Amino acid sequence: MQENFQEVFELAGEYITLCNLLKVSGVADTGGAAKLMIIDGEVEVDGRTELRKGCKVRAGQKVSGDGFTIHVVALR
Repeated sequence: MQENFQEVFELAGEYITLCNLLKVSGVADTGGAAKLMIIDGEVEVDGRTELRKGCKVRAGQKVSGDGFTIHVVALR
């Protein structure tokens, strides 16, 4: 992952789990790596530390951490 990684993720359904979002956006190489990032408190959803790997992320939310920001928007 590159430094200051910024992405707009277009959400096709109602939500995506936080763990899957980190994996499909390229922030984490694997689901296991994504889970560790979450458990270690390295991920925030809308500015608050999120410790639930199954947290449902919906359109309009922002997921961030050290060196990355993902803006989740509804699929157009």
